[in-house]
Amino acid sequence: MTRTERKAALSLAAIYALRMFGLFSLLPVFTIAGRSLKGGDAAYMLALALSIYGLTQALLFIAYGAASDRLGRKPVIAFGLLLFALGSVVAAMSTSVAGVVAGRALQGAGAVSSAVTALLADCTRDEVRTKAMAMVGGSIAATFALALVIAPPLVGAVGLSGLFWITAVFALLSIVVLYTQVPDAPAQPEPAETVRHGDVLFNPHLFRLNLGVFVLHATQMALFVIVPPLLVERALVPSAQHWMVYLPVLIASVLLMWKPMMAAERNGRVRPVFLFAIGLLLVTFLSGPLAVQFGRWGLIAFLVAFFWGFNLLEAMQPSLVSRVAPARMKGFAMGVYNTTQAMGLFLGGVLGGVVTKRFGDNVVFGVCAGLALVWLAAAWRMNPPTKPHAQQTQKN
Repeated sequence: MTRTERKAALSLAAIYALRMFGLFSLLPVFTIAGRSLKGGDAAYMLALALSIYGLTQALLFIAYGAASDRLGRKPVIAFGLLLFALGSVVAAMSTSVAGVVAGRALQGAGAVSSAVTALLADCTRDEVRTKAMAMVGGSIAATFALALVIAPPLVGAVGLSGLFWITAVFALLSIVVLYTQVPDAPAQPEPAETVRHGDVLFNPHLFRLNLGVFVLHATQMALFVIVPPLLVERALVPSAQHWMVYLPVLIASVLLMWKPMMAAERNGRVRPVFLFAIGLLLVTFLSGPLAVQFGRWGLIAFLVAFFWGFNLLEAMQPSLVSRVAPARMKGFAMGVYNTTQAMGLFLGGVLGGVVTKRFGDNVVFGVCAGLALVWLAAAWRMNPPTKPHAQQTQKN
């Protein structure tokens, strides 16, 4: 990577981390701390406060991505971060769960992920883009682990409103990073022919990738309906200590993904590495019931294998989308991709809950395996992307 590419990847990873900390830090504490708010005795309202963020994001990802194609990446990202900060302030000043729901909806309206990913694609060459995406993914994983560890004592010190105030400050700090540290994207050449939105929506290669991110996150959410209770019941790990499992698991999975990811980039082995990662998920899901029988170490091995495949695909897929999409429609393509991701997160959680309640944990593993098999069949005919839209990045 050139100095400019490293600077772009690190600074955009920092923006992701600052923004995601406020979101992740709510997960281990909100359903408990939120009970002190007016209306906090209604479990469905607490659940709505957590989930409304994903709904408003899903509705606006495409709009933000398309706007960034027309208006420029940085202004659209800054606007979204301001909305996110405003939503955090509304939630911080609320004394009721309904107020927090409104604040969380505003937070979700700052749906900048598609524009941020498109900017990262603009600033990096095809051959190093997966590495740049992995740096962003690594920052998100590290933030997730950090939030699980420090959120409970932090809420004890500053309260739930204090956590939202910190989130607002981090969002404003992200805007400072955006304009002081992120390099400007190189100018894109004018397309040789007119490209329409339908060319993105109905592109079979992009469809495979959108299907993939839907399955990836649907299975993730379905699994995490059953994994935390299994850690308590089968691994005998109290919920307050789950971070002691997730942290080493995430570290191990990131280390394992690095070598195959480099092989995909440097040796032109995108297709075999991509199919290997999907196949790894399929085998992992099929082995889930057996892993449960081995208790703590079986579940840890299961999680390492799952996150190995998950993190590898999480890094490769957005890179492939940016390389397949027309140069002038990367933001729109990333918006569609992020929307299908959000749909997977939502429907996966619903599917996992319904299947677990009616049929039990083992059937959830089977459903995830079935989805992975459909994805593997769809991806089997993929062709490694060429470089029709390669970037000319400044070498410093």
